[in-house]
Amino acid sequence: MMHLPDPVRRHLTVWFGGWNNADYGIEIVESEHRLQPGWDGKVLPVVGLRHGDWAVLSVAPGRGDAVRAALGGGHATDIAGALALMTAAFRWRLDAPVSADAGEWISPDDERVPSWLKPFNGDVLIAWDDDGLYGAGVGRKMHNEGGHEISVGTEPALRGRGIAQRLVETATRRILQEAPVATYIHLLENVASAKVAERAGFVDGGWRYIATPEI
Repeated sequence: MMHLPDPVRRHLTVWFGGWNNADYGIEIVESEHRLQPGWDGKVLPVVGLRHGDWAVLSVAPGRGDAVRAALGGGHATDIAGALALMTAAFRWRLDAPVSADAGEWISPDDERVPSWLKPFNGDVLIAWDDDGLYGAGVGRKMHNEGGHEISVGTEPALRGRGIAQRLVETATRRILQEAPVATYIHLLENVASAKVAERAGFVDGGWRYIATPEI
């Protein structure tokens, strides 16, 4: 299993409510965190991380036995299918990019901010188009003091110009001033997001974030 840096592990241990200290196998952690609203006010009853045959899965209190039964002694690679979970690439960065800042930090309550950015629990980073309208943006999912996650979106007319990469790099610097870890999660089939992550220094080391839909 690829080494997971200590700051990333500490961030996830707090987020999940526990950790798997073995080199392989599935650790089921029952945590009160799975009953509490997350960064956007929604509840995720199941979240976890997988790498090969190793996994940690955080579930709501009292659901551990049901999850174990659903897994039926299967391998970590079978978790998503057995529990109908979303699977996404989990990436991180611990060092700040060296590049010029891009965009403008504003409150998500600003009327110019598009609806998808409004739920974020911190300032959002916006790049304006030539008419002064929203062109691209980054929101920060401030999970806990140990780490914040980046989400980025670009309007079709501005794609292909490297704007998303520069915004992600700018947001990464901001995050690393406030927390030890910046993370980036994207669906495996989202090739465009994967390219932005790579160019912004978020390497895919084979770690997979797994979760139930938000409720």
